[in-house]
Amino acid sequence: MNAIDAGHAAATAAPAGAAPDWDRVRADFPILSRQVHGKPLVYLDSANSGQKPAAVIDAMDAFYRQHYANVSRAVHTLGTEATEAYEGARATLARFLNVRADELVLCSGTTFALNLVAYSWALPRLQAGDTILVSRMEHHANIVPWQLVAQRTGARVRVAEITPEGTFDPDALRRSMTPDVKLLAITHVSNVLGTVNPVRAICREARSRGIVTVVDGSQAVPHRPVDIAAIGCDFYAFTGHKMCGPTGTGALWARREHLAEMPPFLGGGEMIREVSFEGTVFNDGPQKFEAGTPNIAGFVGLGAAVDYLQGLGMAHVEAREAGLLAHMTQALEAIDGVRILGSAPEKAAVVSFLVEGAHAHDLATLLDLEGVAVRSGQHCAHPLLQFYGVAATCRASAAFYNTHDEIDAFAAALRKVRRLLA
Repeated sequence: MNAIDAGHAAATAAPAGAAPDWDRVRADFPILSRQVHGKPLVYLDSANSGQKPAAVIDAMDAFYRQHYANVSRAVHTLGTEATEAYEGARATLARFLNVRADELVLCSGTTFALNLVAYSWALPRLQAGDTILVSRMEHHANIVPWQLVAQRTGARVRVAEITPEGTFDPDALRRSMTPDVKLLAITHVSNVLGTVNPVRAICREARSRGIVTVVDGSQAVPHRPVDIAAIGCDFYAFTGHKMCGPTGTGALWARREHLAEMPPFLGGGEMIREVSFEGTVFNDGPQKFEAGTPNIAGFVGLGAAVDYLQGLGMAHVEAREAGLLAHMTQALEAIDGVRILGSAPEKAAVVSFLVEGAHAHDLATLLDLEGVAVRSGQHCAHPLLQFYGVAATCRASAAFYNTHDEIDAFAAALRKVRRLLA
């Protein structure tokens, strides 16, 4: 076992079938032991970015200290080790998501992945009269690229609306899939509402009508088992930094037939087979879309993050976070003047809320003084907040490394802040 493998193996793992010891798991995250403003840190911003276990930090450190070189360019030992580590991360991700490694384009994250689909798949194909169907609850990364494509092709973007509870009416969504719709962009889990969408059923309905489906999995992959093959979409995008991995990492999964037909998005080194001034022969996908030197150490870290999550068991992660969500929802509902957005029957551990008479930014600032980290603002989801008629919210998002005691500390801090603002 080399140093990189040793970093991967450092994850806290439970006996097969047993739930992890969550206190031991929490100890794997160095940052969670620090204080903020003299108070123990209560980190409830994992929907924004997840914290990193020591296994990820150690794997990246070992790579830089003992194995670093560029990938796919050298036959010396370090070059071989770096390439094996990088491609090993691709293989690890593929197993984690039940897809083939040669269907995964490694990239900087969901935003890049969705733009890759927009510019390499949609732009050459869509035309005036075509429609891109985008749900109301999308992150801007799954809205803006389609608007840019529509402007250049003459296609139009149409909204798939939601109910006040933050879910889709299945019949209304089905009716919106008219013959002019060529592409459906939908989130697996809402970053604002926590709504878990029935993407398998939605993609099945869309594909039966010849509609290509693009799923944003940023908030799903870190928190629940995801089987992309079972979902049946055409494209699936996700981000590494939300799943205990480093920033600047992520991937796009695409059906092989799409990868084969899509032109390169960026030109440069390593995405080619042969270059001459008369023309260039490109690599096959996914390498065709991976121009330039990648974030090698980042993907070593992401591979370690996936190993760590697999050691916990994603079903255990999902169950743990469901318990935290129930506790947090009950605690917030017991506080006068608190309004929670969205009440879908199936939710991730994300709660966006307002407090009567208080601005979200003021709330978040005062909560920070109590050591509680929550997100405030529009959460890159302006159209969704417009639907609810609010300018901004606070968002508390838990992960498996949080505790029920932290939820109680958050609720106590919120009550204190509410008294200060009254």
